[in-house]
Amino acid sequence: MEIRNAPPASESPPRGRYAFVSLGCPKNLIDSERMLGMLQLEGYQLVDDPKETDFVVVNTCGFIEEAREESFQAIDDALKLKQSGQTRGVVVCGCLAERQREELLEARPEIDSLLGVFSRDEVARVADRLVGGLKEQQQLFSPAPIRALADTERLRITPRHFSYLKISEGCDRLCTFCAIPQMRGKHASKPLELVLDEARQLAGDGVRELIVVAQDTTYYGIDSDGRPRLAELLAELDQVEGLDWIRLMYFYPMYIDDELIQTIAGSDRILPYIDIPLQHASDNMLKRMSRRVTRSETEDLLTRLREGIPELALRTTMITGFPGETEADVEELLQFVHDQKFHHLGAFTYSYEASTPSSQLPDHLPEEVKHARRNAVMAAQQEVAFQRARDRIGSQLDVIIDRSLDTDANAWIGRSKADAPDVDAAVFVSGGSYELHSGAIIRCEVVDTSEYDLAACAIDTPS
Repeated sequence: MEIRNAPPASESPPRGRYAFVSLGCPKNLIDSERMLGMLQLEGYQLVDDPKETDFVVVNTCGFIEEAREESFQAIDDALKLKQSGQTRGVVVCGCLAERQREELLEARPEIDSLLGVFSRDEVARVADRLVGGLKEQQQLFSPAPIRALADTERLRITPRHFSYLKISEGCDRLCTFCAIPQMRGKHASKPLELVLDEARQLAGDGVRELIVVAQDTTYYGIDSDGRPRLAELLAELDQVEGLDWIRLMYFYPMYIDDELIQTIAGSDRILPYIDIPLQHASDNMLKRMSRRVTRSETEDLLTRLREGIPELALRTTMITGFPGETEADVEELLQFVHDQKFHHLGAFTYSYEASTPSSQLPDHLPEEVKHARRNAVMAAQQEVAFQRARDRIGSQLDVIIDRSLDTDANAWIGRSKADAPDVDAAVFVSGGSYELHSGAIIRCEVVDTSEYDLAACAIDTPS
């Protein structure tokens, strides 16, 4: 675990030793970094090995069944350590804690403390009680805030050269498959000056790539000012000294107007990259999902984005097997994937969530049908992506270096402007005569491909 941008630790002996497990999306990771920072400020020592600790913190994800299973496994692993005497307590927080509350404690009463999403800043107080042997309050939940919480004083666990920046919390969308509003509340924008202050702090700590995230990025400002302010925010972020790349994630298809497109296209630091989860292409499915957009409107938007932002890379996600999805809906989706030729696309099977409106819809599909349709969508995208990679051979691109390859001298793994960390393709770089390091941005020539990934040689001195 690499520690960056850490708040000052206490010079006194550690108040306790703890281990931390962070699961889920980048928004949850920011919450983890904030809690790590709070614990460090109070003098607690983070260790890699959970054995012989005072407590273990598990920041959970509760979005879909697969994520919940991973969270349950992490909780059970921590509880086994407690049962064997290798740690004194277990603190569970995050989205699963917020979503299940009493059910979680009934199923696993050995949990010492349950901390809701919006009580994350109380983690040090919870640790104090646990280490002090106090058991009077097992649950701590706070209501969703009117304004998004500050994410300063984080103890970052991403590599030094990139970091996530959350500009809002919660979501006002009512997509029938999604439980996020139940866990994260209504949309709450972070004040613009606070976002800028956090960006400057991160840049001052060596961040070169800033990744803007939210549940619904394009809704930024509407809850507080009655109008979308993302273009205004991005124009200000583009002026932050020290940043080189600003990457945009989680664009909902609404509120993307000409001003926003022109702001992105005319910027110096904002990358021509947008993550825009579309979920489906069939009007029948889009209506049942309550996406409030049609296929025609989506196609018009994608055309405007591509025409307005040169060399734009688009990432999207799709859901297969939604209740009532027909073979005709799937064929429409496959044709859409083939025609649009997204740079990156992830497909996921519909997850039954009992608390969401979609659970009450008729015509739920068998798991094998969901997975077969997902595989078909990914096969269609694979054809697009593999050809796109082959077409890059002989071209030049800028690559940000993430880490070295242990298998060879001066061999590195990085990403192009078209690739976000963890979810997109990689670029394998041979440094040749150039000395590279994590965080360097280097001009490369693509020489080969390996499925989705590229192989390239450095051809200039890194910046």
